Amino acid sequence: QVQLVESGGGLVQPGGSVRLSCAFSGATFDDYAISWVRQAPGKQREGVVCTSRRDNSLHYAEFARGRFTASRDNAKNTLDLTIDILKPENTAVYYCAAKSYYPSVVAGCPDSYDYWGQGTQVTVSS
Repeated sequence: QVQLVESGGGLVQPGGSVRLSCAFSGATFDDYAISWVRQAPGKQREGVVCTSRRDNSLHYAEFARGRFTASRDNAKNTLDLTIDILKPENTAVYYCAAKSYYPSVVAGCPDSYDYWGQGTQVTVSS
């Protein structure tokens, strides 16, 4: 059974940075596309970034290009997300999600996922 465990959230001041980590276990990491998805208060979930092992590609949502940086570590089975120059509108629960047999994210991230983590809260406030 696939498990996804997020860590690294918390209360951060505007302008600061946060590094989130997603740990994957229970299956072959290489067989999955892994994503960070967020849900802000009162809003629907939206994808932030996704990655696939097959072509080692990363696909960022338009809003995430620039201050969001993802890194996949295939040896540790993790996908980290660093957010720089945090703004209050970045406040959200950030989820890690996995989609099986999704070979490439060059054309975009999955529309649905097979597994979700429990999420980690990021609150940007002074």
